[in-house]
Amino acid sequence: MKDLLNFFDKPKDPLSFDAVRISLASPEMIREWSFGEVKKPETINYRTFKPERDGLFCAKIFGPIKDYECLCGKYKRMKYRGVICEKCGVEVTQTKVRRERLGHIELATPVAHIWFLRSLPSRIGNLLDMSLKDVERVLYCEAYIVTDPMD
Repeated sequence: MKDLLNFFDKPKDPLSFDAVRISLASPEMIREWSFGEVKKPETINYRTFKPERDGLFCAKIFGPIKDYECLCGKYKRMKYRGVICEKCGVEVTQTKVRRERLGHIELATPVAHIWFLRSLPSRIGNLLDMSLKDVERVLYCEAYIVTDPMD
């Protein structure tokens, strides 16, 4: 019990940092992190209660539903760990990888996250030296910006 309480004590040798940097991820970086592309809006099949292939809960992209078992059930148990099923395409591993894996969605046009637009002051507005109203008009395709007028 004493060891359990020691867990909550302050660390004897805490890590020190000189600086912290937060930046946006580029589309290429997001594709590198991704385990696959989500192509369908479906989540779970209502008849089988299994995740839809290429959907938001896809086992092929995010990992298996049951520990060390592929979706179709061809490979079961730890002896097949790391094997990718030829039938369903699911890697035989632990289910906790579903919490770590990332999928991506390819969009037809670029979009801006609402946090960068609506936060006060508007991050996008400050960056472009434009008012929030003008930035909104551009994002909602009511106006556009000419960067090179080609006199």
